[in-house]
Formats: sequence, structure tokens, C-alpha cells
Amino acid sequence: MPLTRLALVSDVHGNLTAYEAVLADIAARGITRVLNLGDVVGKGPRGSACTALTQQRCEVTVRGNWEVVIAKDAPPVHAAQAWWRSELSAAQPEWLFALPGSHDLHLSGRRIRIMHASPVDEFTRVHADLDAEQFAGMFAPTPFTGDRGPADVVAYGDIHDPFLRSGTEGTLVNVGSVGNQLDDPVPSYVILEGDPDGDRTAPFGIQFMRVPYDVEAEIAAARAAGMPEVEAYEIELRTGVYRGVHAERGLVTSRAVTT
Repeated sequence: MPLTRLALVSDVHGNLTAYEAVLADIAARGITRVLNLGDVVGKGPRGSACTALTQQRCEVTVRGNWEVVIAKDAPPVHAAQAWWRSELSAAQPEWLFALPGSHDLHLSGRRIRIMHASPVDEFTRVHADLDAEQFAGMFAPTPFTGDRGPADVVAYGDIHDPFLRSGTEGTLVNVGSVGNQLDDPVPSYVILEGDPDGDRTAPFGIQFMRVPYDVEAEIAAARAAGMPEVEAYEIELRTGVYRGVHAERGLVTSRAVTT
């Protein structure tokens, strides 16, 4: 019996150019099932188009912290948030905010749980250097994930830095980011392969993929849209370095250098 293959994508962040490249790569591999781990919007210029594409192509999408910040029915905290919300269509904020916090599926006798950041909520950040207690906690059921038993495999996004770690509790996978990768500039996603009806003796695999895209075209789209915080976005896309350390590293945009 052929194995099922699923693609896990996360943290698109309104980067339509990267998203289209990743989805094209997924389709070229014959994979039709795509699951999205949240943060479809914010930071990039085309959250509305990315939301529409997510609705078309992803069979499951879970809610990220940017969905909460941008799509909740409350006044935005600052002007940039207001801009990203205004770029969405009238119906999209409600759809984004109503997304589930987590989702479970089964492959090769394993309970696989997808979420955006952690089993606590969409905002609790878990980095790759987590300690043993944090690692074990990623697999436990919580009020946020629901009473569905412990997971064997947990896949999440949020930190924009892909990694895999295995232990006695299970296997933890960070799928990285499609639209705002921060270990290097190249987008990543993950392929899961297994038998949905099989037990733990059935084959099971986890594969990390990288997909180059036209970074300069995306930067041009952000500038043409008049997006706020575009300089930080430009540096992140070109370098894969988080905006919070741009100043200390002396990173500036080409426009800033020439003006």
C-alpha cells in the first residue's frame, strides 16, 4: 500500500512570493495534502492573498500568534498592526481568529500533533535549546490542545528556525518558516510520510525541504505596497537575521546606505 505524504508549512507572514514557490515545490512532488501551522499574516505585505491561498490549498490551518494580534476584534496596538489588518478582506479576520489552536492526526501508529508555538498557547515561545522539562511538556495534553492523550510527534513553527530532536517522550520537529526564515534566508517546510492505517511497525519518515525564491521580487512588492517596517523586513529576507539584532550587527538596507 502506498504511503501517505503530508506537507507541513508555517510562518508564511504575508510573503506571497515565497509561499507560491513552496506550494509549487510541494505540488511538483505529487503531494496534495498541506497543513499550515499558523502565522499566515503579519510582517509581510500580502497577508490577504496568503490567507486566500491558505484557504484554497491547506486542509488544516492552526492559529498563530499573529492571527491573534492582527485578526482579533480589538483595536490594534500600533500603526503597523493596523496596516496589516487593513490589508485583509472584510471576512478574513474572522476566519483567521476562529482557527483551532492545535490539530491531531495519525500516521504509522503515531499521534502527530501540530500547533503554532507550544501546548500552552500561541505566544509561549520554545527555542531549540529547550531543557528536559520543556521537551517533555511539548508532548503532554493541555487545556489548549484538548484532552486527546499525549502526542508521539509534535510539529510546530513560531521560531523560524527548523530542527528535529528525539527523546523517550517523542519526536519534536520545528518546520521553520516559509516567509521569514531566520536560520538562513531560504524557506523551509517538512514532509511527513507514513501509513494512516498502520501501526508503529509501518514506515514513517520526516524530511526537511528548502525552496529558493525571488527575494528581490518580494521586497519590491513590500515597498510598492507602502508597508510599514519594510526596512527590517528587507534585511530579514536577504540575511535571515532577526530584526531585533540588526542594529547591533550594523545591518542596514541598501536604500538606507545611499540616502
